[in-house]
Amino acid sequence: MSKTILAVDDSASIRQMVAFTLKSAGYDVVEAVDGQDGLEKAKAKPVALVLTDQNMPRMDGLSLVKHLRALPQYKTAPILMLTTESSDQMKAQGKAAGATGWLVKPFDPTKLLEVVKKVIG
Repeated sequence: MSKTILAVDDSASIRQMVAFTLKSAGYDVVEAVDGQDGLEKAKAKPVALVLTDQNMPRMDGLSLVKHLRALPQYKTAPILMLTTESSDQMKAQGKAAGATGWLVKPFDPTKLLEVVKKVIG
């Protein structure tokens, strides 16, 4: 059975690229348009990994990470930030919130798959 990944980004083109990259590698992908949508979808269907943007309407990525970490099923699940934010300060906030890793957009599909394989096998 293939593993399911939740891709959270307010940019439809980024979601499409992420979904295409992951699906071509055999993963199932659930897409969410912002942090609030992502949280609802993560609660409705358990996922093996969450990939989230930082800057989104309704709920940003760091808030989503904090909300997910508060749920028993996501205490230890890998959560990767995929964002244009690359400052050390933002990365430190991400780590403090519980993010597993940080990828900067624009992303390299090969690198994305390497990181995904590393965290969920």
